[in-house]
Amino acid sequence: MFGAFVIAAKDLRQRFRDRSALILGFVAPVAVAALMSFAFSGVESFHANIALVDNDRGQIATALRGALTGPELSDVLTIRQASSDAEARRMVDDGDAGAGLIIPAGFSAAAVGDRPIGLRVLGDPDEPLQAQVARAVADAYVAQLNADRLAVHTALAAGFPESRTAELAAAVAKLQLPESVQPQPTGYRQLRTASYYAPAMGIMFVLFAIGFTARSYFAEQRSGTLERIGAAPLSRGVVLLGKSLAVFVYSVVSLSTLAIVSSLAFGAEWGPPVPAFALILAMSAVLVALTALVVATARTERQAEGLATIVTFVLLLLGGNFVLLSQAPETLRRLALLTPNGWALRGFTDLATGAGATSAIVPVLVMLGMAAVLGAIAAIVGRGRLT
Repeated sequence: MFGAFVIAAKDLRQRFRDRSALILGFVAPVAVAALMSFAFSGVESFHANIALVDNDRGQIATALRGALTGPELSDVLTIRQASSDAEARRMVDDGDAGAGLIIPAGFSAAAVGDRPIGLRVLGDPDEPLQAQVARAVADAYVAQLNADRLAVHTALAAGFPESRTAELAAAVAKLQLPESVQPQPTGYRQLRTASYYAPAMGIMFVLFAIGFTARSYFAEQRSGTLERIGAAPLSRGVVLLGKSLAVFVYSVVSLSTLAIVSSLAFGAEWGPPVPAFALILAMSAVLVALTALVVATARTERQAEGLATIVTFVLLLLGGNFVLLSQAPETLRRLALLTPNGWALRGFTDLATGAGATSAIVPVLVMLGMAAVLGAIAAIVGRGRLT
């Protein structure tokens, strides 16, 4: 083991003297994570601009305008008044509003009649979410209005005096639908883009260490360094172990540094330090096993470089490093569970959204199991070549 530690220390000294390794391990992850966070920062705080046209000017239409411009929806909606349907359409087409809501003439009068009139929603194909919000608001208001209208007609049909209709309408207006959506705290936080892409980009760049280490192994074999090491009482298995330990330390230091920098600079949430560090250690252990497998399988430096590239990009594409797994298709979410980086991102996501420290146990155990299996395969494949 002492020989493996000496080789690992030598590789680490070489790596930290290499500017490209420093850029890939420390500078690039921070820069790319920052760019990804800024690019998707608008997803975290949604706000809709709705052009409102009131062609009715009645009591119920006035109540609807008051509800839309009230303090309860001010964080979500900005209402822009439009004088006509054509002006509202122009505002939507020009991008001044993401959706339009038109209150037709006779809306208030029809609300107490037998044939209510619905609201019209104008949508922008480039802003489908804002149109959905406008439609949801319109549907909720009309549903409550229809319930009130039905209550009034039911009371009148049951014999309530028509002379007291105004009193009845005022009482019904205070009612609410028996089933409605009420916001309640869940104890979990919203996942910020920085909290997802910081570990995602960090894992992506440490995966490139597989190819770097594999190439260095065969470069030393080509230059005769391994033959000179072979003069000492060390097997090539010890050499491979030393290089794998260098990968482990490099990965742990890189991801830990990124966690500290992204937390302080961008407000990324990595979760409590202990479970987050456990995920970093487990991911680094898988990286060691993958490096050993590539070196044990390849026969030349070019084969090692090609195999490392294939392994790296397959893991990145399937593991969800480029796209939020929560927004990915179901097939991709299932395939991500076959990759160690997919499990690592799942663990970091759970911790970032407020899940307990125990939520990292399963991802850590799965990644350690993957590391053990991959390490055993590497030992079997390379036994004849490394002894």
